[in-house]
Amino acid sequence: MRISCPHCGERDLREYTYLGSAKLLDRPDGDAGAEAFYDYVYIRENPSGENAELWQHSSGCSAWLHVVRNVSTHEILSVKLASEAKA
Repeated sequence: MRISCPHCGERDLREYTYLGSAKLLDRPDGDAGAEAFYDYVYIRENPSGENAELWQHSSGCSAWLHVVRNVSTHEILSVKLASEAKA
């Protein structure tokens, strides 16, 4: 599998570190309550098909990436900087 870093171009998967679901970008506010933080930390979906994920280009520019990938076929559908995905 190859991921195209917005800074470095297309690179092999071995240059990246998987960081988890892109759900982590949607952290609850500090006054959201215990249940909201429990869901944020522990509740994860296990989708088949398209999934938004966070990856870091750890052996390259260290950028955090928002990657939409088909988890069944490993096809990369889109890649952008995680900071752009949050906005």
